[in-house]
Amino acid sequence: MDTTIATPLAAADPATHATNAPPAIENASRRQFVQGVTGLTLAFCLPASATLAAPAGAGKLAATGGAAAPPFEPNAFLRIGADDTVTVISKHLEMGQGTYTGLATIVAEELDADWAKVRIEGAPADAKRYNNLFWGPAQGTGGSTAMANSWEQLRNAGAAGRAMLVQAAAKKWKVPAAEITVKDGVVMHAASKRKERFGELVADAAKEAVPTGVTLKDPKDFRLVGKHAPRKDSADKTTGRAMFTQDMQMHGMLVAMVAHPPRFGAKVQRFDATRAKAINGVVDVVEIPSGVAVLALDTWTAKKARDTLTIEWNDTNAFRLGSEEILARYKEMAKKPGLVAHQAGDTDAAFAKAAKKLSASYDFPYLAHAAMEPMNCVVARTETGCEVWNGEQLHTGDQYALAVVFGFKPEQVTIHMLYAGGSFGRRANTKSDYVVEAAQIVKASGTKAPVKLVWTREDDMRAGYYRPLFHHALEAALDAEGRLTGWRHRLVGQSILKGSPFESMMVKNGIDAVSVEGAANLPYAIPNMTVDLHTPDDIQVPVLWWRSVGSSHTAYSTEVFLDQVARAAGKDPVAMRMDLLDKHPRHRGVLKLAAEKAGWGKPLAAGAPGTRRGRGVAVHESFNSYVAQVAEVTVDAEGKLKVDRVVCAVDCGIAINPDNVRAQVEGAVGFALSAALHGEIELKDGQVVPGNFDAYPVLRIAEMPKVEVHIVPSAEKPTGIGEPGVPPLAPAVANAIAAATGKVPTRLPFSADDLKA
Repeated sequence: MDTTIATPLAAADPATHATNAPPAIENASRRQFVQGVTGLTLAFCLPASATLAAPAGAGKLAATGGAAAPPFEPNAFLRIGADDTVTVISKHLEMGQGTYTGLATIVAEELDADWAKVRIEGAPADAKRYNNLFWGPAQGTGGSTAMANSWEQLRNAGAAGRAMLVQAAAKKWKVPAAEITVKDGVVMHAASKRKERFGELVADAAKEAVPTGVTLKDPKDFRLVGKHAPRKDSADKTTGRAMFTQDMQMHGMLVAMVAHPPRFGAKVQRFDATRAKAINGVVDVVEIPSGVAVLALDTWTAKKARDTLTIEWNDTNAFRLGSEEILARYKEMAKKPGLVAHQAGDTDAAFAKAAKKLSASYDFPYLAHAAMEPMNCVVARTETGCEVWNGEQLHTGDQYALAVVFGFKPEQVTIHMLYAGGSFGRRANTKSDYVVEAAQIVKASGTKAPVKLVWTREDDMRAGYYRPLFHHALEAALDAEGRLTGWRHRLVGQSILKGSPFESMMVKNGIDAVSVEGAANLPYAIPNMTVDLHTPDDIQVPVLWWRSVGSSHTAYSTEVFLDQVARAAGKDPVAMRMDLLDKHPRHRGVLKLAAEKAGWGKPLAAGAPGTRRGRGVAVHESFNSYVAQVAEVTVDAEGKLKVDRVVCAVDCGIAINPDNVRAQVEGAVGFALSAALHGEIELKDGQVVPGNFDAYPVLRIAEMPKVEVHIVPSAEKPTGIGEPGVPPLAPAVANAIAAATGKVPTRLPFSADDLKA
């Protein structure tokens, strides 16, 4: 929360909402306070028209002021300054997952840059230059695609810059380019003992034609990729220099907070803002489609004023069901076949011939994203359009949505990408909800001042969006030898993609691809399989992708049920999986590695008297990466669960930054375990019950297990790592619980009452 010291309301110009009084003391933020106590005070204060530097076209010399030499910009992703600084332009959001460091590593590797001289800058919204290559003509970050879609593109960008520097040096020194070497930002010619830094060559390099084809390094020659490279965002985040949306302070900026309806679908009937407007520092109160917004000179004033609003809500079209009522409806739907998402063999015949049949059902709650930084956004009208500052995850979608609000062309919307304090899918909103909300406040108020929309944790928790609630029903058929011959899997839950811009691509024949991912593409060699889906269309709870999306629930149901099948067949869970994965070597590779490192097959050390211990396994592929996890747990007589150890094996292709791969998997374990132990967004009479971490607790440090991460060496292209560590955790823990207690958890989060001795 910013703690701007506001000027009095009386000094505000009603036309612009800017102050005519002397400047207020601004942005004494928590970060600056931390710095201030050690003798350093910084202020982030930008003019309303401030813009971030955008890369110029290929081979172009960018204009700069003063006598400084202009930077060398061989392409849209790279800029080299006369001071040797190498700036990598990141088209993807850094939200804690290490994207900036990973993308910079790729460029710096092929450029042979000095890592200490490399910095990263967020790209503007410009899908023509910065589109996600896996998404077509759209810019955005998600689906664990940042490294995967950028790998070859950025290798070529770095190699092109290197080639132009080499060619410039060759001409300058009159030596063959083939005799020139580059290392750590220095271009060298051994025979003549000539060498120059990048900065000394930028003017000449800018005159060179951009090469149409470049030679990329042999992976055996990598000096940064696959090695230790310190993260580029750590120092700034530690010292407070990193700029998040909440840090933004602009001259004349207003802060907005919104009172949202307590039920989804409700609308404002009428409101009384008399008390709010009487508070010193309040500038305006306006109605917008999502509620009533208060604009004030600082955050605390906006919150105090919002809390005094008297609002009558029209609940005519409001959603009124609770979680248990939704779940009961889903269970009824599951009694009938749904739309077929996958069909192999003759499932009915397999069940008719089965020597043994098993069935189980599993229930999954709504989950909040609960990112450390709640939703926020700064929007400012300009003479030619509008500018936006935020942790931008879905550039193109938000750009188009804002253009609709203001009646602009999309190119009139300039988006400046800042750091984001987490997302887990929340900032990639298919409806651009909070970004549009900020724009609607600016439009409704008519202000010419920049407006920072701030959501509290309660807003973030109760105003949507959530991982959908799901019900799964599974059946298995075994023959007389214990072989798995038939599999039925029925899913019931809301569609994330229906009604979104992604519907035409990812909803086919009524099947939302992300509802059934991890189930419809099950890798196990089961000859007869049916997977079908029910998608209710009358549930108004807003839903969205959540870290690992459909795999966050399908991995649990399939891996836990497969363990039940293994026990019924009298087979070891790892051995059975290995047999069923005969045609999937990368699944087998991570499973074998995790099992070996965990000591699978060896007895666990005994726990304290009265406790029960168990070990469980799960393996899952998501976003083209493969992860196996083995969990060790202890359960006491009262059902209290402690996850002691998690051993992970991951195959994500070439590990660009191995340290970051490990960090992401470790973080995924904590994130997934938090949901498995505590996560549940409960609805009662249509209202979201939890509002903060007192009712929606997150994992505490004492609950975090020891985590080991083992990376499979690979020459395959890099694939995702931000999400794939999430899906196997909960099923591995559940299977360990079953091994310890004989009880199979069929509903998340885990309940101590269900695990009592």
